[in-house]
Amino acid sequence: MSGRAISRRSAIASALGLVFARGTASAQDAAGFPSHPIRLIVSTAPGGGVDAFARLVAAKMQTVLGQPIAVENKAGAGGSFAADLVYHAQPDGYILLASMPAPITTNALLIRGLNYDPAKLEPVAIMSHLPNVLLVRPDFPGKTVADLIAYAKANPGKLNFASQGVGTTSHLTAELFASITGVKLTHVPYKGTGPALNDIIASHVDLFFTELSTSMQLHKAGKARILAVATKQRVPAIADIPTLDEAGVHGCESDTWNAITAPPKTPPAIIAKLNDAANKVMQMPDLLARYKALNATPGGGTPAEMAAFIKEETRRWSAVIKNAGIQPE
Repeated sequence: MSGRAISRRSAIASALGLVFARGTASAQDAAGFPSHPIRLIVSTAPGGGVDAFARLVAAKMQTVLGQPIAVENKAGAGGSFAADLVYHAQPDGYILLASMPAPITTNALLIRGLNYDPAKLEPVAIMSHLPNVLLVRPDFPGKTVADLIAYAKANPGKLNFASQGVGTTSHLTAELFASITGVKLTHVPYKGTGPALNDIIASHVDLFFTELSTSMQLHKAGKARILAVATKQRVPAIADIPTLDEAGVHGCESDTWNAITAPPKTPPAIIAKLNDAANKVMQMPDLLARYKALNATPGGGTPAEMAAFIKEETRRWSAVIKNAGIQPE
């Protein structure tokens, strides 16, 4: 056998040994996981959709995993404060991120000097999907979407809209709405859904594209009003409310999803164990009943499916950002 053949065989053997060693190490990492409590960092303030679903899912996942999951709120910078913290954490599965889309999709286009790469966060599981609605303050001088558009055109720049933060779905949906209808709106970012809803109720802001789950009871109680849903079809729970398309705003579709991600390079076997726990949770009857009450659809699926979904969402909303001429702040 020639020296070149021996050298090539040795190289192949070394490579295979490295792959085997990595697979064994990953399996060993997961074998005793988790052996102590897990921290789930929520990217918004308490009281909003991300926070609510993170707490629901964490409470169930800890029963599957056999260790407590401590939920912590770290709001700020459109969710990037929490994402940055998790991104730079030890990749051992003991610190995870629960967020809306922005921190793991488009924030790189919207925030200057971002100190992490959203694309490198490891997908664990989608927690929930929720329809978005156009919510206005209780005393808004208009009953329909057409009224709102007419008012905005008669008072350019005077209408302001709340968001969960720069680059969040609520922000980008409002920008998409403005670009389609030709109105000028003023952005007022908050540190999550809860604070924004408080100011809608108090009539400090005019409108808010937000999840149906957090606005339904406000609408029913007359503390705020839903003018339209941002989905393709009407939502059965509020069947009398038209879609934006029916209201004449074509192409303004939006929903909110919440997800769990992990630091880059978290071992695949640990990701798989967390994903398996999340999928088991999504099948629990009491959790499904709670989701139905909140007008939410459970997530689940594989990490690979979640990665493909995030890639497509990043592409879709990046186009909105560019078309609306939104500059990084």
